[in-house]
Formats: sequence, structure tokens, C-alpha cells
Amino acid sequence: MSKTDHETTVGKTAGDTAAKGAATPVPNPKPAMGARPAAKPAPKPKGTFKDGGEKDGERVAKVLARAGMCSRREAERWIAEGRVAINGKVLETPAVVVPPGAVLSVDGVAVPDPERTRLWRYHKPAGLVTTRVDPQGRQTVFDNLPEELPRVVSIGRLDLNSEGLLLLTNDGELSRRLELPSTGWPRRYRVRVHGAPDPAKLAGLAGGITVSGVNYGPIEAELDKVQGANAWLTITLREGKNREVRKVMEAIGLNVNRLIRISYGPFQLGILEKGKAEEVKASVLRDQLGRWMDNREEEPPKPRAAARPATAPKPPAGPKSSTGPAPRHAPAPRRRPA
Repeated sequence: MSKTDHETTVGKTAGDTAAKGAATPVPNPKPAMGARPAAKPAPKPKGTFKDGGEKDGERVAKVLARAGMCSRREAERWIAEGRVAINGKVLETPAVVVPPGAVLSVDGVAVPDPERTRLWRYHKPAGLVTTRVDPQGRQTVFDNLPEELPRVVSIGRLDLNSEGLLLLTNDGELSRRLELPSTGWPRRYRVRVHGAPDPAKLAGLAGGITVSGVNYGPIEAELDKVQGANAWLTITLREGKNREVRKVMEAIGLNVNRLIRISYGPFQLGILEKGKAEEVKASVLRDQLGRWMDNREEEPPKPRAAARPATAPKPPAGPKSSTGPAPRHAPAPRRRPA
């Protein structure tokens, strides 16, 4: 959004008569009869990305994320693999925008227009990887989602042996926002460990810890109960780095043998059954995300209609059709490991 310029007077005092005269605007003289008017300055050229394209549209990775196809980082991998095209031309770099009217496709299937932002709570069972396609052929979360869910992306991850609350959304931009540590949302876990927890070491985690050169922020760790050689802890953190709980526990002499995420920010696992998903009400989502959701609703992304062929005749002017909106593109099919 451009800023409004304001007129200012600088370097003069109210009592300086010379300054007053200098500050008085002088009207432009009228041009002589027959003289050509002064040429207007040329408009400032639009900025360009490194592929030479104008910044008229949205970055391709952002469009894919907003449509719930993938994260921005995954979109860059898809482009590197030659899977993404605009108007049939395969992209070679993510530094490209999708102009209005262009057709964006992945693996030859048109990307669907984005819907309203939605969020689901999902109870992930142990034994599933949180990735869309696993090179080792293991079962993934996305292979086991309820059929009624649209194409979604996860907010953060839970590793193969972890279970509990996993948030899913059809909006990759929401996923990116809620994964950032700056959001400040705590992740809470119930953790069973093998070994005897040292209360002093647990308390020391509140100041952060460095493990193998990686700095982890403050962690709240409370001892709930001891069961023979095992103990149950409640652990709260705000960063959620890769395998953070397991690595930190190992650093203080404890081996994690069960890990259950019970909450992510204000959203709770509750009594949701394993393998089940439940949508968060739009009113709740709006209450929790506040201004971000308001901006989402006020400025919905424009649909990308298919471009007309150059030889197509211009349609005659007339009243708008009342037959309803055109059907949406079908989403890209889910991939299952061979």
C-alpha cells in the first residue's frame, strides 16, 4: 500500500520575511499559443523477478500453498522436479508469479481455486509418517485420512513413533504461520520415559539447552508419576524443532518410549479417537487467529480462470448468466506408495 506524501516546510522560521517569500508558491506561467505541453514523466517500470517476469500476480509457491497443495518449501521441490507449469510451460525456477488469467498445473492437473480457510484436529496413530509420499514405502498420514477431507497439509509434524494431535489445513499460508516460533503457541506433550528423572535437570530445561550444537529454547518439564522403571512427564515447548523432545530427554539421561501430543496452542486432543478428524468451527478459528483471519476474509484470492485462445471471438455484451458459478477444478489425486 503506497504512503501518502505530505507537504512540509523545513529550515525556516516564522519571523524570517525572506523565508516567507521563498516559501510562497509561484504559479506556472501559461504556455505560449501553439506550444506543445510538457511531456509527462514516464511511469516507473514494474519490478521484476530474476526470470524477467513482472511482479503482476502472486508467487507460484504462495499460490500452491494457498490452494492447499503443499507448503512453500515443498512447492520449490516440485518446481525443481519439473512438475509445475503455467499455461503448459514447465517452470524452472520458483522466482515466477502467476499472472491473472493463467492456468497453473501440477503433474498436468489444474490447481483448484482456493476455498475458505479451514482447520481440522486429527488424532495421529503411531506408525504413520507425516509426509505425503515416503521413499521407503511406509504408510503416511495422508494415506489414512478420512475420505471426506479435501486435500490438506499438516501444521508441523509428528515422527513415525509419535502420536496425538496433528493439525491439518487446506491453507498452506496458515500452516506456515502457525509453525513459526514467533506465533508463540505452546506445544504440550505427555511423555513416558525410561529412567529416573532428576528434578534439578528437569528444572534446568527452563533456561534452554544445547544438544549437539543445536540450541533449544525454554522447555517446561514436570514429573507426573513414576511407574517402576518408567516415568510420565508433561513437557511444554514453543519451538518444535525436529525430534526436539526425544533429543533433549536423551541429553539428560532419559529414553523416550512413548510420546503423545495433547495440545497445539489453544487446540486440544481431548477425546478424539485415533485416526479420526474433526473440523474446528469457523467461529473458533476466527476467535483464535483474530486479525489474520479478518484479512483473509476481506481479501480473498482471485480465482485463476483459464485463458482464452487468441482466436476466440469476444463474447457479446449482455446480462450476466444466472446459471451459477463454473465448476471447480478437481484436486490433484493423492499419491500412495507403491
